[in-house]
Amino acid sequence: METAGPELQTAISAARAAGAIMLEYFGKLRDIEIRAKESKDFVTGVDKACEDAIVKTVSENFPMDSMFCEEGTIVKGSSGRTWIVDPLDGTLNFIHSFPVFSVSIALQGENGDLLAGVVYQPLLQELFTAEKGRGAALNGEKIRVSDRSDRESFLIGTGLPFREYHYLDSYVGMLREVIHDSAGIRRAGSAAIDLAYTACGRFDGFWEYRLFPWDFAAGVLLIREAGGTVTDFTGDSDVFKRCSIIAGNGTTHPFLLDKASLHFG
Repeated sequence: METAGPELQTAISAARAAGAIMLEYFGKLRDIEIRAKESKDFVTGVDKACEDAIVKTVSENFPMDSMFCEEGTIVKGSSGRTWIVDPLDGTLNFIHSFPVFSVSIALQGENGDLLAGVVYQPLLQELFTAEKGRGAALNGEKIRVSDRSDRESFLIGTGLPFREYHYLDSYVGMLREVIHDSAGIRRAGSAAIDLAYTACGRFDGFWEYRLFPWDFAAGVLLIREAGGTVTDFTGDSDVFKRCSIIAGNGTTHPFLLDKASLHFG
């Protein structure tokens, strides 16, 4: 890979700083450090410490940029650019010492284009990076989405509804069909990791209904720069409108989009 631009270098530094905090506290949380933001949605002192570290790093390097972070940090800058941050994607996993969680940092330009993105999985020391027009990489080595086209070989990632149940029947209907027409389904509990795994071909596709921008912003850029396709459930490439994600290669994306249109149309 070519030398990263200053924005991506900053995102990498911020992600590594947050990852170091996660590693320091992984498996050592006390109940007093955990609180519910709302039903079945939790935040820890580690989430906040990671967010503070990311905000500090980004603000020092790009003080005119805005920031939009999951745990409440909002910085209103004047540049027109916005950093979209999930400081700890997979908090429930982290609380339970389930070793699947990540940092997700993306930079969105004034026109809405995603310019740079990082997903960092600190336990495995896997750093997924992308810059608009310059490709995607895992630990510096270029990555591509899978080229599988046989449905019976597909490994598909997804998320499960855990707060909103009004679309549960639609989700289960789609899940049933994807199970029937694939080799297997995985639900890891970190959408950022699911998207990164789709970008590097570990997953052949991914879908999830109702995410937040900080969950998917970096992962969307990773997949697109790795040669994949990402849209919402209607096929619209502006995924920020509805915040639902279908991602995959030239076969799996239309395969999943077709299933979504049947059950969520």
